Amino acid sequence: MTRLVVISNRVSVPEPGKPQAGGLAVAITGALEECGGMWFGWDGKISQTPSNHPATVQHGNITYATLPLPQEDYEDYYLGFSNEVVWPVFHFNLGAMDFRLSYARAYQRVNEHFASVLSTQLEGGELIWVHDYHLIPLGKALRHQGVQDPIGFFLHIPFPCYDLLRALPGYRGLLDDLLHYDLLGFQTENDLHAFRQAVIETFGAVIVDDTIECNGQQVRTGVYPVGVDVEELLAEAERSNLNEQARQLKVDLGDRDLILGADRLDYSKGLVQRFNAFEALLRDFTHRRQRTVFIQIASPSRCAIPEYDELRRQLEEMAGHINGTYAELDWMPVHYFNQTYPREVLIGLFRSARVGLVTPLRDGMNLVCKEFVAAQSPDDPGVLVLSELAGAANELSGALLVNPYDESTIVSAIEQALNMPLDERRERYQQMISVLRRNSLLEWRRRFLKHLRQQQQQAAFGN
Repeated sequence: MTRLVVISNRVSVPEPGKPQAGGLAVAITGALEECGGMWFGWDGKISQTPSNHPATVQHGNITYATLPLPQEDYEDYYLGFSNEVVWPVFHFNLGAMDFRLSYARAYQRVNEHFASVLSTQLEGGELIWVHDYHLIPLGKALRHQGVQDPIGFFLHIPFPCYDLLRALPGYRGLLDDLLHYDLLGFQTENDLHAFRQAVIETFGAVIVDDTIECNGQQVRTGVYPVGVDVEELLAEAERSNLNEQARQLKVDLGDRDLILGADRLDYSKGLVQRFNAFEALLRDFTHRRQRTVFIQIASPSRCAIPEYDELRRQLEEMAGHINGTYAELDWMPVHYFNQTYPREVLIGLFRSARVGLVTPLRDGMNLVCKEFVAAQSPDDPGVLVLSELAGAANELSGALLVNPYDESTIVSAIEQALNMPLDERRERYQQMISVLRRNSLLEWRRRFLKHLRQQQQQAAFGN
């Protein structure tokens, strides 16, 4: 089988005795184990100078090849262009964009450096799979290094509509970079449509079936919604009943209903609106006082960016305000944790929750909502309240879909969820779990690599 090379901004190098960071890491590792190959990218470390020689770790038939980032590149490429320019624009938040020419230059410089180092590690005849917004220019940079093998790119975040994209200085260059891949994968049909419209308006591209013809390039495109491993999550949820923390949580809750949010601390997750909605629930539905507990876990994220630090302080103040206004001696309505918890703890919380509250202002897919559904008891499932602006909303019609900017609709959905009869909860759960099984993490990986291999075969036959 053809050797696979995966490139991502961060590399999940396995550590003895520790589980991998998440489902995507497991999926990518599984693909590499099947084919043999290499996972290349940043090791998360900061160096004084750029390195031309990756550190390598061998696990079975997988080579993990990693580079550090110099301090300047960490600040300008990673924190700067990737997360203060591309991230906010692609998440429809132009007000958070902070474009600087030094950021754009660092973004291009790091991608070209990665391509230069990676090209020395390639053997030829491989499948190359590039992941996410940090590495959009990498395919073109690899072509300039003489790499001829098929290169696929998967965008994990949303793709903005054309008018939003045009607000990003240098957007034409990013579009041209994407046209140098053989296969482009998006999370939803909306994202694919937005990209096609952008290259039509910008370059006059022609769309033939699933292929874009533009500037002498032919690029195949497709929709590949990222999924979860349903059976593994269900088994983990069932094991959580044996976990001491999970048992203690049930004792502490008593007959109170748990509303749960679990997100990375990010302005795109709609956390401020979510806190406001919960306060409105307590204000307008007084029977929910004493009977409802809201737990929000917000894992630390990009703490060096001022907007994220300000969001953390704002949420702490909001939690304190709600508790100060409504708490009783034997009941605290909001439990806010700016911490990272082990996966098994989160799955146990999902299992215990009556409502999963997932209300991002914009999200490429959002796997938390899928994990919440997969962790539910089929006999007595909780209810998912989901933003209609998350990519997962296209699949999970059994959720209560809400506009994340409209706090009143979130409140109504929470109240509906808490009142929902068991038969309806089971029906909605069955609809969602069947979709999750059909669009699993394994199926996502399998379909993308199948289509990338087809591109390789077409090139071999000169088509």
